[in-house]
Amino acid sequence: MNIIILAAGASMRLGKPKQILPWRGTTLLQHAVQVAGALVTRPIVVLGAYREVPQGAQVVFNEAWQEGIASSIRLGLQTAMQQHARQVIFMVCDQPFISVHLLEELLLAQQKTGKPIIACAYAGTIGIPALFDNSLFPQLLDLKGNMGAKKIIQQNSEHTWPVPFPMGGIDIDTAEEYEALP
Repeated sequence: MNIIILAAGASMRLGKPKQILPWRGTTLLQHAVQVAGALVTRPIVVLGAYREVPQGAQVVFNEAWQEGIASSIRLGLQTAMQQHARQVIFMVCDQPFISVHLLEELLLAQQKTGKPIIACAYAGTIGIPALFDNSLFPQLLDLKGNMGAKKIIQQNSEHTWPVPFPMGGIDIDTAEEYEALP
């Protein structure tokens, strides 16, 4: 199993790299790496528009980041597949309330249910962080443009198990959202 942190975007709505915004004594990206690093030795971080390299991660640079999130999903997944990962968890750094406990819940739900997709439920939707087993890798590798993993979750809803993540709806896309963080 590996954890892939998608952090290649340009933070256009924010106007500056959200990856390096201060958060609880570190940055949003380093916080995500620390959370993921509690479960895996070296989480994979996909960078692109900005190249602030976090400590404790395996960093890959997405030269095609302008295509959209699908290019980062493909690159991160290809990297995990080279390491013979049978499952991956995709997460982002702009959901600051992702915790070790939440990621453990995803793993536990997969062990209990055997479902190939375990995704977080929040704000009336289901999305990442999400765990995918290798039966879904071909579909993930086929994603294009700004189509993220949510498309695969929606197409495979009967094979998806939701895990509640009430704070998952809080993500940082604008300065107002960042300033409103509790």
